[in-house]
Amino acid sequence: MNPPAAKNPSIAPMKIAVAINPEASFGRRRSAGHQAAEYIRAAGWDVVVLEAENYDALRRSVDRTLETGVEALVVVGGDGMVHLGVNALAGLDFPLGIVPAGTGNDVARLLALPLNDTAAACRRLLLALEAGGRRIDAGRVTAGGETTYFAGVLSAGFDAAVNERANSWSWPRGRSRYNLAMLRELGSFRRITYTVTADGVLWSQPALLISVANGQFIGGGMKITPEAVPDDGWLDMFVVKPLSRLRFLGVFPKVFAGKHTNHPAVEIMRVRKVRLEADGVVAYADGERIGPLPVEVEAVPAGLRVLA
Repeated sequence: MNPPAAKNPSIAPMKIAVAINPEASFGRRRSAGHQAAEYIRAAGWDVVVLEAENYDALRRSVDRTLETGVEALVVVGGDGMVHLGVNALAGLDFPLGIVPAGTGNDVARLLALPLNDTAAACRRLLLALEAGGRRIDAGRVTAGGETTYFAGVLSAGFDAAVNERANSWSWPRGRSRYNLAMLRELGSFRRITYTVTADGVLWSQPALLISVANGQFIGGGMKITPEAVPDDGWLDMFVVKPLSRLRFLGVFPKVFAGKHTNHPAVEIMRVRKVRLEADGVVAYADGERIGPLPVEVEAVPAGLRVLA
């Protein structure tokens, strides 16, 4: 696929910052970051490539570059890179472009972006940039006195424990790593008693997990909240009540197609603000570790401009 026609050469090109995941090898897509930069440059843009030895250094580089003035920030990688971009742009009017090149790519799925095709993803984001992009909601998390933003899903419970285990492994890659970690975690996991405060209503909730979703997907394509819409001003709270291991394994395959929602142990409710409390539970957002509960999560309507 060819890039869009280059801009008028008599006009000085405007800058796009391209931040490349410093940790993922991408396997066969190891060169995705530089391929994306070359594609965008061929379309007539001045490209600033941002690379660093780790996420903290890359985050600082992104912040410095945004202060100099760019038209957009493009991240190349998976949901961890999206998380970096979302938090760099919180409160700013720069748009976020995504070139999916990670393991899960759940936010890219939410935005219906091309997967496994760097050129198609670049073409899509450049066309969106010409049109001004679109606004979606963001989730804002407060935990331990720190504020973090997310675009997809916050997990707190069994799914977060699986994430923690999967993130400690370098193999296998993709969805199979998450599935294997789930099976390993299932052997020792116990139900959790949460204290939930949702839009001012307080109750005690025994459950295997609670997730708060702006998007639909976790774990590389599991469609946990199939009716979630990222620009409606609401979050979808997903609860799985206690189940035996055997019954849980019976429900699990249905999640990938979003066919689990009529199960009696599954409950989904729309919320604007929720506080989750439980002992010994760690929260993750967009696959990145947030920290132990309690957490407060609220919707930030139209809080993020994306190139989609």
